[in-house]
This record gives sequence, C-alpha cells and structure tokens, in this order.
Amino acid sequence: MSVLAVIPARYAATRFPGKPLAKLAGVEMVRRVYENCLAAERIGEVVVATDDQRIADFVSAWGGAVQMTSAEHESGTDRVAEVAAERKNEVVLNMQGDEPLVTGAMLDQILAGFAASPVEMGTAALPLSETEDSGDPNLVKVVLDGDGYALYFSRALIPHVRDGNIEAPFYRHLGIYVYRREFLLGYPSLKRGILEQAEKLEQLRALENGQRIKVVLLQGRTQSVDVPEDVAKVEALLNKNSI
Repeated sequence: MSVLAVIPARYAATRFPGKPLAKLAGVEMVRRVYENCLAAERIGEVVVATDDQRIADFVSAWGGAVQMTSAEHESGTDRVAEVAAERKNEVVLNMQGDEPLVTGAMLDQILAGFAASPVEMGTAALPLSETEDSGDPNLVKVVLDGDGYALYFSRALIPHVRDGNIEAPFYRHLGIYVYRREFLLGYPSLKRGILEQAEKLEQLRALENGQRIKVVLLQGRTQSVDVPEDVAKVEALLNKNSI
C-alpha cells in the first residue's frame, strides 16, 4: 500500500495568522508535523501543501517537499486532493498541520486500521478526558457503531445520556483523515448536505452521501494548536514527554 501524507498549511489562519511557522520548543510547527510523518513506517512520501510563498520557502530551506496549491480552495481536503491528483499513491493521508503531538506510531496505527477495513475513508478518535471541556464546540465528538465505524460527528456532546445510571463512552474526534486515492479525488464534488452545513464539519459529507468512515481509536494525549495560547500547552506536554 503506497501512502502519501499531505500537510495542508495556510498562513492566513483567522485565529492564529502564521500558525504553521509558530515555534514549539524552538522548532516550527510545520516541521514538527512533517518529521512525525517521516517517522511513520507506513508513509512513503510527505508533502506540505500551501498557497503561501513564506511557508513554501521555509519548507524548501530545510529540504522538505512542498507544493504550491490554489488559493481558491475552500478546505484542506481540496488542497490535499490537488496534490494527490498529480501522484499515483493508492492511499492519501490528510495530516492536520496543527497536530504536532501526533506521533509516527499513531499514524501507523491509523493506517493499519484503515488498511484492514474495506471502506474508502478513515479517521481517528481518542477517549474524551475529564480535563477537556466537553461542551467546547471546537472539540468535535464522534459516536461509533459496534464495528468501529462513525455514526455521527457533532460539535455537541454525544451521546446524550438521559438517565445517569448509564456509562456511555465519549470520544473526541482527531481530524486526521485517510482516503483511497480515487475517492479523495471525487470528494470535493460530492453534494454538501444539510448536516455538514449545520455543523460546519466536512466529514459529514461522506456520511450524508452514504459512505462509511472507519474510526481508529487511539490512546495517549494530543493537543492541537488553534490559537496562540495553545503553544504553551503543547510546549508543556513536549517538555513532560521529552519529545
């Protein structure tokens, strides 16, 4: 299985401009994510996809692979699909550029779980910890069926436990996706349904179009970087784990 990992990287993030070049314990975030992808045994090629020359120049300067992509893309998936269209890899991993604590071992686990399933798309989740704000709409939740496929993704806490005597599992979605190439290339043209529009969650497009999504459950701790304040949180975890 030939795997291409693509890291979408935009400079003009609304809440954190220049985020890919933010330093985490002295190393720029996009480089940390890139090196974590290289550490995965199942990934054969890694490319940063950007529409900003500053990011492209930075990646090229230390020998990373980078491709300039259209500034008109509405989502990271569209940017990843543009890169995949020029290559022949069977499987494409959309690696979020703001997830610097997702290790190569985690990526290998996601890819192994996907390879063992017959579906066109996969993703990952972790148990929702007690220290996380379950009501935070930026913390996307997912519910699974008995075979580990997604039933629904939501910004709300799901499932809702009506009676307190039931201990239901709560999972936080980790926005890393893996696709079979041909499905990815057709993904931008799939119809956008009412659920995707309501939740503003692109992965719901697959469910609304009748596709199943394999969800690989991970263990451990991650911390995405959404706003500048998240940098200190990541650095604290890096220091704790000596990563």
